Amino acid sequence: MNVRGAAAAVVVVLALSCGGRKRPSPGEFVGSASCRSCHENFYRLWAPSHHGLAMQPYTAEFAKRELTPQQEPVTIGAFRYRADVSGEDGWIVQKGAHGEKRFPIAYVLGGKNIYYFLAPYKRGRLQTLPLAYDVRRKEWFDTAASGVRHFPDMKDEPLDWTHRAYTFNTSCYGCHVSQLNVNYDLASDTYRTTWREPGINCETCHGPAGEHVARCRESEDACREDPRIIRTKIFNHAQTNSLCAPCHAKMAPLTNDFRPGDRYFDHFDLVTLEHRDFYPDGRDLGENYTFTSWRMSPCAKSGQLDCVDCHTSSGRYRFAGEKTNQACAPCHADKVNRPAAHTHHPPESPGSKCVACHMPKTTFARMVRSDHSMRPPMPAATLEFGSPNACNLCHTDRDAAWADRVVRRWHQRDYQAPVLRVARLVKAARDGDWSRLEEMLTYITSPERDEIFATSLIRLLRSCPDERKWKALLQAIEDPSPLVRSAAADALIGNASREAVRALVRAVRDDYRLVRIRAAASLAGAPLRGISQADRRAVEGATREYIASMRSRPDSDAGYTNLGNYYMSTGDLKAAIASYETAARLNPESVATLVNLAIAYNLNGENAKAEKCLRQALEVEPASAPANFNLGLLLGEMGRKDEARQALERALKADRNMAAAAYNLCVLESERSLTRAIHYCRQAAETRPDEPKYSYTLGFYLAQSGRLDEAVRVLEDLTTRHPAYRDGYALLLDIYRSQGNREAAAALARRARNYTR
Repeated sequence: MNVRGAAAAVVVVLALSCGGRKRPSPGEFVGSASCRSCHENFYRLWAPSHHGLAMQPYTAEFAKRELTPQQEPVTIGAFRYRADVSGEDGWIVQKGAHGEKRFPIAYVLGGKNIYYFLAPYKRGRLQTLPLAYDVRRKEWFDTAASGVRHFPDMKDEPLDWTHRAYTFNTSCYGCHVSQLNVNYDLASDTYRTTWREPGINCETCHGPAGEHVARCRESEDACREDPRIIRTKIFNHAQTNSLCAPCHAKMAPLTNDFRPGDRYFDHFDLVTLEHRDFYPDGRDLGENYTFTSWRMSPCAKSGQLDCVDCHTSSGRYRFAGEKTNQACAPCHADKVNRPAAHTHHPPESPGSKCVACHMPKTTFARMVRSDHSMRPPMPAATLEFGSPNACNLCHTDRDAAWADRVVRRWHQRDYQAPVLRVARLVKAARDGDWSRLEEMLTYITSPERDEIFATSLIRLLRSCPDERKWKALLQAIEDPSPLVRSAAADALIGNASREAVRALVRAVRDDYRLVRIRAAASLAGAPLRGISQADRRAVEGATREYIASMRSRPDSDAGYTNLGNYYMSTGDLKAAIASYETAARLNPESVATLVNLAIAYNLNGENAKAEKCLRQALEVEPASAPANFNLGLLLGEMGRKDEARQALERALKADRNMAAAAYNLCVLESERSLTRAIHYCRQAAETRPDEPKYSYTLGFYLAQSGRLDEAVRVLEDLTTRHPAYRDGYALLLDIYRSQGNREAAAALARRARNYTR
């Protein structure tokens, strides 16, 4: 795209001038300029702030003031990129084998650490350009490569700069402009996005000011008596935190109608440590935008502190430079007044600044961020999980083992132990290691549990097959935290017991929307026999809220995938397929969507389409265990057994704990090699001892191969662990009788009658 005029695809609604004579309408947004005549001092602070300049039009003046010429082109894939900011217009120039393309810089994002640049792109998109500018180093760099996560156990790769994830219209979601309307048309996959002003303006936090401006122009007394605008000064701590959180949280939106003063969990969900952008102990690995770690901090838990205690509403620090420690003085005066006794560092040194140890700065994608959990240094977590700690950010010539020895010498109490204990549980749950399940469940239901750690564990428990989890989840759905309750409601999906259904029916009446919609989704397809008409209406109402929340972002493939899951649960295959197809069209690289769509096609008898979907998923991620597993099942169903074996072997190689893949390989191999069948079935049984079918099948094939003593041991263990499993008794009884062991057969028959009657 070479033409500057393409910028017309994005329409910007300009703010009204405060000098105009037109009376604003009630509820009308009138722009920050309308505030200036009465609030000149604040306007002067706001206009050049990171909030005021969260986004700005690109100009030659900006380039001369803020940017330096690029010294060398940056090579990305098959192209070389160079920023041309020397003239009146700015360009990112792409050179490759087929010539040169020039992309116009229309807008600039950020500026605290990085400047990102936006260009008009096809179908009304504003696309983040491939080069960004590091403010501190004064250098140009590869935007996408800087965002690669350094996951310790998997490889991450940069996306192409044209990927949907770098589309401003959807990914930036109103945190860089004010009064955004995405205006997305699904049928044509086109945006007609508008906003009132670039940057975060006054009305973002105070609501539409039309009536306020009109009233104050007419009478100062009337304005003071009833300003007709949202006054954030009277907000409580929770309201203030909720006001800042939508732009400072790694979150999922539920609605598009959040207003200042609303509760966060009525409009947004919050990502916690189930996501690998966090280390297991809660430190940031990727970009997490503060709010999750903030909710882990003792300051937030006290209920006595909020964002504007330390930050101004224009985004500045209230206690910069030498005054940094004064932010902590109201609650920690003894430590602030005598820092050396607490910090073990000289009073005037950087190590005696509260934020150095309790809010250590780390860098990701060249952006500097401060940890907001306010926890003390955790060098032991560095040793165990690789997460950064405050000590070694300063003492770069020492290692974490040294730092750990020092803090243990300074503090008699092992303050690291509680965090390490629960971080180990998060790590185990992420790895699918349920050997510590009882400890996880005890933590979740403990009155002392941390909200974020508990939510993380509950979300990870969704993949746990052990039914011992249900009791803890039924307790967690009554937790004081709406975040924990919502996670428990979500994790109860698939439990059709009377207790679970009753708990979920109660949850659809919860005071918080987040809890209601998670409960409604888990109730999809559940038996609702015997509930009252009032309860049924509550379920229907929460279900409408859930469907609306999934449709709140019509350009989000995740919303359509979730809707597909919902319709699958209700048995509406036609609606499920339509939703999955939409999601796959929006994001053809989503392996989860393609796998789910393939399952839906298979259930609908469209196996050719199902196979095509799974092959497409494997082009994106060849080692995907779910895609290979489902392809193996599909090919086996279609009679292509050799191909099925290969796919299932790839699934098991990708996930050694995928017992279902091992079991299906056992069934396939039984036709040609009982030895291999027994090998795979033993793997399935040992991985999932809670699934009696696997142990039964192992016993069956051992018996078939003449290894009766081994079969007896497996089946005796099975009937002990699963005393109500009838088939286990029947097979073991046959073996006893074939061995002539009448006494054992009689005892087993009596035990079977006691447990299976």
